[in-house]
Amino acid sequence: MKCSAFIATSVDGFIARKDGNVDWLHTAGNQTVDMGNQADMGFYDYLKTVDCLIMGRNTMEVIANMNLSEEQWPYGDMRIIVLSSTVSEAPESLKGKISFFNGELRDLLAQLDADGFKHAYIDGGTTIQQFINEKLMNEMTIARVPVLLGEGIPLFGKPGIEVQLTDAETTAYPNDFVQVKYQLHYD
Repeated sequence: MKCSAFIATSVDGFIARKDGNVDWLHTAGNQTVDMGNQADMGFYDYLKTVDCLIMGRNTMEVIANMNLSEEQWPYGDMRIIVLSSTVSEAPESLKGKISFFNGELRDLLAQLDADGFKHAYIDGGTTIQQFINEKLMNEMTIARVPVLLGEGIPLFGKPGIEVQLTDAETTAYPNDFVQVKYQLHYD
């Protein structure tokens, strides 16, 4: 089963402020340019390639706090699994949209594969790190947001393994965001 990530970081590599706030995602870059049909920077085209989403509890809480309307909900009826060893009940705003998993990632992927799923979108810093450490991440698209936060929650902690990133595809957007897509290879 293919596993990939589509995520944004500050230029200095943070996915959120220390308190988890991501407000800077909506204020960084050139806000005055017309992005035209590139406003989502490829996110909706990416979503068309995946058939399930695996996220961490912290990411779930950020999404839950957005209180998205049905019109704003980007995931349609996609299967969404939240990894958590401490939470097993969905917040009110996500009831009926998510399920929980607590166990080995390889077991989860084997079950998803047996259920016919082919491509998982992996979201959340800790979750992405876990998939990399288990050598399960195949592809990553990282948008560099033109801001230096100085400190925060890093996308990459200390993976403890060396990962080769190849086949770089780069897109520079008019709002000064730069996106790079990589294939991941492990020893």
